[in-house]
Amino acid sequence: MRLQKYIAEAQIASRRKAEEMILAGRVSVNGKIITELGTKVESDSDVVRVDDKEIHICEKLVYIMLNKPEGCVTTVKDQFNRKSVMDYVSDVKERIYPVGRLDYDTSGLLIMTNDGELTYRLTHPKHNVVKTYIAHVDRKPDERDMEKFRKGIVIDGRKTAEAEIKIIKEGKLTELEIKIREGRNRQVRKMCAAINCNVVKLKRIATGKLELGELEKGKYRYLDEKEILYLKSL
Repeated sequence: MRLQKYIAEAQIASRRKAEEMILAGRVSVNGKIITELGTKVESDSDVVRVDDKEIHICEKLVYIMLNKPEGCVTTVKDQFNRKSVMDYVSDVKERIYPVGRLDYDTSGLLIMTNDGELTYRLTHPKHNVVKTYIAHVDRKPDERDMEKFRKGIVIDGRKTAEAEIKIIKEGKLTELEIKIREGRNRQVRKMCAAINCNVVKLKRIATGKLELGELEKGKYRYLDEKEILYLKSL
């Protein structure tokens, strides 16, 4: 198998991060530093090391859905010692990591796993996995605003892909359902700001057809076989 896939399945990092490690010269195979991404390895005979530490493929793959609360970071470690999503799955024996990210102030569905291949598939832009959010904003957008949103908006110097938006509820705050196919930094908040709507509260409720449902905030559950197969089919 490809070296980056081997590293991912050894629970060291996602496949994308594994590629960065290889290019940075941090990986060796049978004592030789490898910097080419296409390198093939045999799991039963080759000795693979990352930062001079021998690694091995883990046999048991774990798939978890966490309802991430606001006020925690979606990283394995944080340089400022802030609360992390890892604190909510501390009793899981396997070494898992989050698939993609949710902002510090955003709550909702977060998949966590040690399946590097699935992580790669779900986070790579070419796969266009739909993420559904509920956003509470301080202003009701008109139809012109929403049409602009749907066609894609330039944020950070680059236009977003086409998106979906509709009004769910009106009141002091307007509740919107938003669907995007990318995972850019603070994308929903920035797109809403571009149509003069400030996001007060944001929650991800679905990844593809996998829904958060009634899972309590700060709690997690293991995905069932049907859900795992669905994610792998995306």
